[in-house]
Amino acid sequence: MNRERLDHWTPDGWCARPAAQQPHYPDARALQTALAALRQLPPLVTSWEVNALRQRFAAAEEGREFVLQGGDCAESFADCRPDLITNRLKVLLQMSLVLVDGLKRRVIRIGRLAGQYAKPRSTDTETRDGVTLPSYRGDLINDPAFDESARRPDPQRLLQGHAISALTMNFVRGLIDGGFADLHHPEYWNLSWVEHSPLAVEFQRRVDAIAASIRFMETLADGPVPELTRVDFYTSHEALLLHYEAAQTRQVPRHPGWYNLSTHFPWIGMRTADPGGAHVEYCRGLRNPIGVKVGPSMTPEWLRDLCRLLNPDDEPGRLALIHRLGAGRIEQQLPPLIDAVRGRRVLWLCDPMHGNTRATDAGVKTRRFEDISAELAGAFRIHRELGGRLGGVHLELTGENVTECTGGARGLTDPDLTRDYRSTVDPRLNYEQALELAMAIAELDHLA
Repeated sequence: MNRERLDHWTPDGWCARPAAQQPHYPDARALQTALAALRQLPPLVTSWEVNALRQRFAAAEEGREFVLQGGDCAESFADCRPDLITNRLKVLLQMSLVLVDGLKRRVIRIGRLAGQYAKPRSTDTETRDGVTLPSYRGDLINDPAFDESARRPDPQRLLQGHAISALTMNFVRGLIDGGFADLHHPEYWNLSWVEHSPLAVEFQRRVDAIAASIRFMETLADGPVPELTRVDFYTSHEALLLHYEAAQTRQVPRHPGWYNLSTHFPWIGMRTADPGGAHVEYCRGLRNPIGVKVGPSMTPEWLRDLCRLLNPDDEPGRLALIHRLGAGRIEQQLPPLIDAVRGRRVLWLCDPMHGNTRATDAGVKTRRFEDISAELAGAFRIHRELGGRLGGVHLELTGENVTECTGGARGLTDPDLTRDYRSTVDPRLNYEQALELAMAIAELDHLA
């Protein structure tokens, strides 16, 4: 990156720009005390991991790798439990196994975890029965309980969020380094109910195919292949709460520039993607790869401005554009956006979740599996027809047997949503729907 462009950039320079979606902390001194403590805590990720991810994103831009980014719409502090973390890791490993077998190339595994504790809100306040309180903005900021003390933004939650993220990361690293992700034993990843799934036979076929390939490679190598005993795993979250992100932005020895060491892959949401706003100003100075959500309201001119600001030197592996347009709009809206940045180094990902949210007659927020699949199919085809490629997917999913999205192999319907609907924010694919989508992605890529 051209250092002259960043001579005057600092992690707190965003404070001089309009900052959307930021909470108001009643006690400014308590906020500064918490931030000072946060700046002294160890990082959650390392600069060499961030640099490795950038290199792999560059490979994905060229079609040599594929990005699988998935996890909860919003984590909660209460979810820091070994069973929930293990199941989230399992479903991503299972999906990546399907994709490796189907795509015949490496998969970059990125979990929306260990930091996805803040969420944007449509309004700053919520009113119930004549009582108006601040909106719930995620456990990093306040509590979902509807009372005055719970909804008051609390700076101590920033430190609690770091601690819980560290516990989560430590457990994930321990599982992976301990052989949990060993491709010799993918049966370890099976969730307890997978054998009852309509997809079980197809999944087992793919597991057997991977096992046969591993035996073949090790026969040729005359021994074990170390790369097959573990996988690389990265984290991501929306860089929403800028005080929290800036406090964990550090300089490191032997690597120039500034790194956000709370996550490998921070991304900017549509609500905060103003080229003149605080979030873009903050992210433009990072050495991390940066993601930007691209929604229906984004114009080609707006997108070009973001590319110019976030990747002025057109570096490979630097910028991921995550389009989230909806099955009914992708045909008209995606081609002009692709044309707008043609010739630039960008990694295109598809988020088929957010553009397909709807409410049932009973007012329950959900998504149809067929709409999610249709948007993905359109994304693969449109990128191919315009001479490019879709480099990955960005999904909201869980390793639990929830009923939040309709459709899929079991044909869930609107009445089924009441059976096990747990999300407090957005509906997620359950493990079975996630596996089915991975199988569909493998087929769609072949068609592309």
